[in-house]
Amino acid sequence: GASHPEELAEQAGKLGYAALAITDHNTLSGLVRMHCAAKACNLKLIVGAEITPVDAPPVLLYATDRASYGRLCRIITQGRLREVKGSCAVTLSDIAQWADGLIAAVVDQTTTTCLYTYRDIFSRRLYLAASVHGGPDDDRHLAEMDALARKTGVPMVATNDVYYHDPKRRFLQDILTCIRKRCTVDDVGRALFANAERHLKPAEAMKRLFADYPKAIARTIEIVDRCNFSLDELRYEYPEALCPPGRGPAEFLAELTWKGAQERYPGGLPDKVRLLIEHELRLIHKLRYEPYFLTVWDIVRFARSRDILCQGRGSAANSAVCYCLGITSVDPDRVELLFERFVSAERNEPPDIDVDFEHQRREEVFQYIYGKYGRDHAGIVAEVITYRSRSAIRDVGKVLGLPLDRLEALAKKHEWWVGDTLRDDYVREAGFDLSDRACGGQRAVRMMAKLVKQLIGFPRHLSQHVGGFVITRGPLCEIVPIENGAMPGRTFIEWDKDDIDALGILKIDCLALGMLTAIHKCFDLVNGLETSSQKTPLELHTIPEENPEVYDMICRADTVGVFQIESRAQMSMLPRLKPRSYYDLVIEVALVRPGPIQGGMVHPYLRRRSGEEPITYPNEAIRKVLERTLGVPLFQEQAMSLAVVAAGFTPGEADQLRRAMGAWRRAGDIAKFQTKLVEGMKANGLSEEFAQRCFQQICGFGEYGFPESHAASFALLVYVSAWLKRYHPAPFCAALLNSQPMGFYRPAQLVRDAREHGVTVLPVDVNWSGYDTRLEDSRADRRSRTANRLPVNRRADGCKPGAFGGRHTCGGRHTCGGRHTRGVEDPAVRLGMRLVKGV
Repeated sequence: GASHPEELAEQAGKLGYAALAITDHNTLSGLVRMHCAAKACNLKLIVGAEITPVDAPPVLLYATDRASYGRLCRIITQGRLREVKGSCAVTLSDIAQWADGLIAAVVDQTTTTCLYTYRDIFSRRLYLAASVHGGPDDDRHLAEMDALARKTGVPMVATNDVYYHDPKRRFLQDILTCIRKRCTVDDVGRALFANAERHLKPAEAMKRLFADYPKAIARTIEIVDRCNFSLDELRYEYPEALCPPGRGPAEFLAELTWKGAQERYPGGLPDKVRLLIEHELRLIHKLRYEPYFLTVWDIVRFARSRDILCQGRGSAANSAVCYCLGITSVDPDRVELLFERFVSAERNEPPDIDVDFEHQRREEVFQYIYGKYGRDHAGIVAEVITYRSRSAIRDVGKVLGLPLDRLEALAKKHEWWVGDTLRDDYVREAGFDLSDRACGGQRAVRMMAKLVKQLIGFPRHLSQHVGGFVITRGPLCEIVPIENGAMPGRTFIEWDKDDIDALGILKIDCLALGMLTAIHKCFDLVNGLETSSQKTPLELHTIPEENPEVYDMICRADTVGVFQIESRAQMSMLPRLKPRSYYDLVIEVALVRPGPIQGGMVHPYLRRRSGEEPITYPNEAIRKVLERTLGVPLFQEQAMSLAVVAAGFTPGEADQLRRAMGAWRRAGDIAKFQTKLVEGMKANGLSEEFAQRCFQQICGFGEYGFPESHAASFALLVYVSAWLKRYHPAPFCAALLNSQPMGFYRPAQLVRDAREHGVTVLPVDVNWSGYDTRLEDSRADRRSRTANRLPVNRRADGCKPGAFGGRHTCGGRHTCGGRHTRGVEDPAVRLGMRLVKGV
């Protein structure tokens, strides 16, 4: 359809509707948005779907209670799982199997055969749905429907078959139909509706259309009274806790936590961490979240058992329990993070743990979850891909028959309209001649501009979340339909992360991170060196902390291949920020982002850090919030706290602000807080200037800003990858090459950087190379393979590496900061066969 759920609900409210039914075609994917919109408008929502069986006419199915809703989900699931992604093949036998409790209305059927079949299935719960839309044969059509109803004993009910809330959306509906049919408006033929009558009509208009059949109108209220199911009745239940016999979830979680604490702190548990663990366990037990933590622990345990490197990130980094369970590697003794940002009794919503896995092995984790819980109890969350400016320009332009090359040029200027007018210079630069009738001329281009503005934000297709899993105790397919993914072995649900958040459904994010693959492979290479001086096997939590030479390298922006700080923007920031501690890396990760840049936070922070600008705080409460970042709000948590202490927000309102900050690129979500935030700060004695500056900085978070917990998790990987580059440049380079595709640089650039750091890189050799890039003993007999050895290059500082593993002739440090001794611990890198194409 050509209207958003919110528009339909608002229009229904204005027209005085008592209820509205949503019946998307073979799906419930728009149901949650409609549910939320209807609640906001105090409108009763009838939950249903229009099912089109492969062997029978279409039928509207309405859920009367929770059990019948579960059956409706099963019908759609069966049809979806039979087909490839995006298709559905429901049969009449599916409907008959799960028909109990469902009300059915056969759509515009004028023959008796299938109607008798449906009557046998649904008995007195069957209706004959009739709708009229200003056609030439409306009276005859209704008369035929009424005669059929009398003959079969199936009562006729009035419906409206709505596709948009307002007649003005008719043209957009035509465009959407053409996009779905993959044709132009000139070729679509009779697939378009004949007029603009598929809109919500006032009650009086509906009564006029069915003036001769008043009982058909009355039966709409009859169906409303029979349908009493609401999505608020869905009660999400965690999977059964993974506990040994005789022990409850709370006892087992506490046992695992304290055991993990002893392993994490072999020298003794710090008092600060002990108090944190006790506080967190009490709160987890109060909210009964033990099964959730145990579920995530079990997934991480499986990954570790398969030697898959993983690292919790996001809000989980706020938790000492997660650290002791091995879910995260961020030591709570090194950071000051608030557990209530992760789990809060006031928010009354489940925690959200994100875990990164090696990107080349994450599928093993997915299949473990499917295998352990079953596909009826586990599925990936959907991702609704919506139209943005460029995709809307391309699709609308194709439908209107405009030249593809000119559309592409125009799409690249995606800010090319102002209001409903076009900038003619942009249009002409794209190759359009506004007087050219063959290309539709000025009218077609301006029509495109109007339709593109309407289309932006509409769903384009349903995709999969990058790794969010929903796991349930009862059948997941009775909560939401499940369908096949495009990738073999993947199944996913029809609702996206915003939908499941609105219903309070637990989600576990199993994400993929290429740097974890590279770090793991580097660990294996270093740990496998026969004469390695590394006494303790390298792991994320065993890397020596706060090494000054690592920070020296980072301050010089010698960070090619280093996680998160290898881009040109980060490299330009490093010499200015001069990070010298782990928390400096946390700030570095969060600072070079669109949010802080657009919010005007970068330069004030740098000036205050360098002493060029005084650090001031309006009051002591604000000092406590912003002191760690020198008075500049860099993290989402600080924005939330600032709203509470400076503007009088309640914790619930601060959480709404957090959600708005997380709604990346969804315009207007933060703007609605402006008045309350600014006026609240002024009421607390703060200046208008300070209030407006804070609001602009908070607005920046809507353009991709980091939570502090997320930055803390990433900062750990920044330091680990930098340490590996500094002390093990050859294994680090080989690991990066074996983990492609990933990162900011191509393999050839990584090879060049390694050579500049004194690493000998040997070329691909059919006699010596394997599939992967690997390390070779630099003391091996190279003289017999001189043809394979790359020529030694003189460095920019005039130092020339010694032959066959000797020290550099200067014997000292270089601008790269590398250690240039040769030997078993600094072997040569032999390029793998897989890189022939890449290099």
